[in-house]
This record gives sequence, structure tokens and C-alpha cells, in this order.
Amino acid sequence: MATYRYLSPEVLSGFDRYKYSSIDTSPISKYITHPFWDKLVQVYPRWLAPNVLTLAGFSLLVVSFVVLTFFDPHFLAASAGEPGVPHWVWLLCSFNVFWSHTLDGTDGKQARRTGSSSPLGELFDHGLDSWATLFFPINMYSIYGRGDFGVEVFRVYLVMIGIMFCFILSHWEKYNTGILFLPWGYDLSQIGMTVLFLVAYLGGHEMWRFKLPFTDMICAEGLELAMHLGTFLLTVPPTLWNIYVAHRDGTGKNRTLWEAVRPLVGTLVLFCLMITWAKYSSYQVLQQQPRLFYFLTGTLFSNIACRLIISQMSDTRCELLNWLLYPLAAIVTMALLTQPGYIEVPILGLFTVFTTVAHLHFGVCVVKEMCEHFNISAFSIKKKD
Repeated sequence: MATYRYLSPEVLSGFDRYKYSSIDTSPISKYITHPFWDKLVQVYPRWLAPNVLTLAGFSLLVVSFVVLTFFDPHFLAASAGEPGVPHWVWLLCSFNVFWSHTLDGTDGKQARRTGSSSPLGELFDHGLDSWATLFFPINMYSIYGRGDFGVEVFRVYLVMIGIMFCFILSHWEKYNTGILFLPWGYDLSQIGMTVLFLVAYLGGHEMWRFKLPFTDMICAEGLELAMHLGTFLLTVPPTLWNIYVAHRDGTGKNRTLWEAVRPLVGTLVLFCLMITWAKYSSYQVLQQQPRLFYFLTGTLFSNIACRLIISQMSDTRCELLNWLLYPLAAIVTMALLTQPGYIEVPILGLFTVFTTVAHLHFGVCVVKEMCEHFNISAFSIKKKD
């Protein structure tokens, strides 16, 4: 039995009517990843639950984050005069990105193969994906760091926010159209990161310490620019166009303008609060504890995104502001007005722990509620009579 109930009867009833609908036009997906996944899934035993694959893939990213945090807590290991991250760590990261992407791509195929597809599987998958948006850019950042051939932590923070914004746009799009249009950039970025880490293993992170031809940009700046361009060229225009077409043709939800943009309010408030804190902190809290600041942002974002995914799947009205934004606003206000200085770091740490526990509690309870409602198990496949 769920110890605390987050899902109303209206939401659970909406899940009963839900049917998954997606469109994937990526050439990489069509000709490379999906054919490989179709072959691989045939090797999986039929008793293997899809959610086990999802959780295992996410756990690999967490392992990379933990190992890199141990060897490079402040993104200084790539700086001149530093011992650097051991080469085997880059091989581990390459392996983890590849298999995380593969497991995430085959969990749905395993669900259909075993007849165990359910709204819980999609929510579990996309919910963990929302948290994973934190780990992709941060794990990669350790290759360059903040040294001579790296970039400053705030600029990387903006890259991370751009990736999160792409993720929320996809589900905002589905909230308004009823269809999940899978972005082209996802598979490309996963393959790119796998190669990036592998090259760092073979030649050391020094392999990426160079300037791009015909420009004055270093490699890290070129990658930074490419990721921003991917956000604003590969994600934003198609999303706005798909929503416009759905509204024009009457195939979407046909919400009013305010109701249509409502799901983005909480995310934008989160980004504004965290950017304000990072820019105007008297103690330069982002510079002092970048990983902790990144992790807090990613966890808050994931909680907001998960609630939007629930609303989108159950066809219910999404919330305007997540409750965790209120204590965050109080903390940021205190940091700006009272200039607590060194107290900011302990406050950041405590609030990160509080937010992580709250998010885990939310996730565990929602999974239990849905298992109870659909009479299924999260991590095993029940035999049918």
C-alpha cells in the first residue's frame, strides 16, 4: 500500500484512458539505433521486467557522476598542473553512456515483447529521463573543466538549463498535441558523448585541448555553441510548429493560450531563481560548489517535469508552481538581501538533501500507487492467468 497519496482519483482515471502516441523521424533512430535495439531485445529473458532496464540505465549515469565527483569535485582536474582524472574513468563513462542509452531504448521494446506495457512504464522511463538531463552535461564537463582549455561553470550551467528546457518542451508539446515528437538531437548526443569519452580514454583529456580550425574558439567553446544551437534550432522551432499545426487543424487539446503555456511557468520560475542566485550570490555559491548547485537544479527540475508528465498522461490540468519553489524563493531572497556569505553553502547542502528526499518520496509513492491501481509489480512481470 502507498504510504502517501499524490495521485487523485481523477488522475488515476485519466491513466486508465491513456494511450501512448509518439513520432520519431530521426534518421539515426531509423537506420542505426532501432535496428540494433530490435536485435538486442531478442536476447533478453522474458522474465526481465522493463523497469529494471530503465533503472539500470539511469544507475549507470549516477555511477559516472559519483566517480567523477570523487576524482574531480570542482572541475579542476583538467587544469594545468593537476594530476587529472585516471584514464580508466573515461572508459567507464563511455561504457555507461552507451549502455544507459541502449537500456533506455530497449525498455519499451521489452515491455511490448512481454505484454507488460503500462502507463507506469512510460512514467517511470520519462521521469528518470528528466533527472538524467542533469548528468549528461555535467559528466562531460569533467573532460574540459574550468582551466585554460575549458569553460566557466556558469556557462556550463546555461548549457545544462538548455538541455532541461529541451526536455520540458517535448512534454509541453505532448501536453498540447497529445503526441510525443521525439527530438532528433537525443540519439546524436548520446552517440557523441560515447565517442567523446572513448577518445578521452585513448588519448587523455589532453586530446581535446586545441583550437578549432579557422576560428579562435577552443574545442570546449565549440561544443558549448553546438549544444546551444541544437536547443534553439533542433528543438524550439519544431515544437512551436507542431503545436501550431495541432491547434490549426483541431487535432490537439485546443486549450486557451494561458492554459497552453501554463506547464512552462514552474520551470521558468525555477531557472530564473537559480540563475539569480548563481549570478548575485555574495559568496559565489556556484563557483564554490558547482556540482551541488547543478544537482539541486536537476532534482528540482525533475520533480516539476514528473508532475507535468503525470498531468499530460492523465489529461488533467497541470499545476502552476511546484511547492518546492516556495522555500527556494525564500532561500534566494535571503541570499540576496542578507548576504549570509559562507552560510550559503551549508544552506545549499541542506536544501539539496531535503529536495532529494522529497523527490524520492514522491517517486516511490507514485510508483506504489500506480502498481496498486493497475495490479502490477514495478520490477517483475506478473504471470497472467
